[in-house]
Amino acid sequence: MAITDLFSKRQRRLRGEVPDVYQYDDIPQPLRVQIVHIIRDVMNEFHKTRHYNSNTNEVYEIVHQMLCKEYGVFKLSEYDKFTQYEKRHESEIFNFFLNEKSTEKTLDVVDVFFRFTDVVLRNDLINRGCNQEVGIIDEAIFELNQRFKEHGVGFQFESSEIIRVDSEFLHTEAVKPTLLLLRSSDYKGANDEFLSAHEHYRHGRYKECLVELLKALESTMKTICQKRGWTITPKDNASKLIKICFENNLLPAYLESEITSLRTLLESGVPTIRNKSAGHGQGAEIVTVPAYLARYALNLTASSILFLIEAEAA
Repeated sequence: MAITDLFSKRQRRLRGEVPDVYQYDDIPQPLRVQIVHIIRDVMNEFHKTRHYNSNTNEVYEIVHQMLCKEYGVFKLSEYDKFTQYEKRHESEIFNFFLNEKSTEKTLDVVDVFFRFTDVVLRNDLINRGCNQEVGIIDEAIFELNQRFKEHGVGFQFESSEIIRVDSEFLHTEAVKPTLLLLRSSDYKGANDEFLSAHEHYRHGRYKECLVELLKALESTMKTICQKRGWTITPKDNASKLIKICFENNLLPAYLESEITSLRTLLESGVPTIRNKSAGHGQGAEIVTVPAYLARYALNLTASSILFLIEAEAA
């Protein structure tokens, strides 16, 4: 499942023909075909190893059933008439995936298949001691994310979710490390809320995105306080939790000026954005949260959560 750096690719890079800005409205046909290859490669590898105790056709059947149930249909598409009957679900899924007009439904296929692979198949392999085969899943996810980047499509598969990426640098330096840290069982609540915020953001629900971001920030600080044995109450809000963290010297005292600046940033940043834009009744005038504000809050929250968790672990 390696990615080959073809001569034509190198030439396009030299000519500056690689996309430097992400787009979110179209999944190009070559990318769709490459994703089909990745999925088939994964299934073929599992079939060859013979470690997976279920027929690969059953995996396609499970994914097909999940999608049909959510869409309220009995089948996704017609399968090729020359396809063997037992492979009809594979054929239906890929015909649907290759021809679907809706970008979100196209991504549904990627999300459901890779989530099933990353969670169900991974856990099955680990439980049966097939740790070497787990690398097959990691390689597939890596290739999927690289293919998204190659085509300038602003999505990545992280922490068993399709998330939207707006900045390569911010995603690499803030969002991805935060997701990795939040996967710890200690921060499960914050992880669910942070991923929920990403899901709202991807679908343009920016108010809901801000609300979930605040929950993630508060959950992170509550977990830190509990781990350190600091007294808190279930009703403590972000402002109170920030105060407790700093009063208990979460950060070294010699960073006093930086602590003051960070405390101001945290208290006037994400919590205030949410309180003013999404957390309270909007009155007679409908409040619209623009995408750029939600994006700023998303990146700011990721950086803040990363900073707090790393400070607690230091």
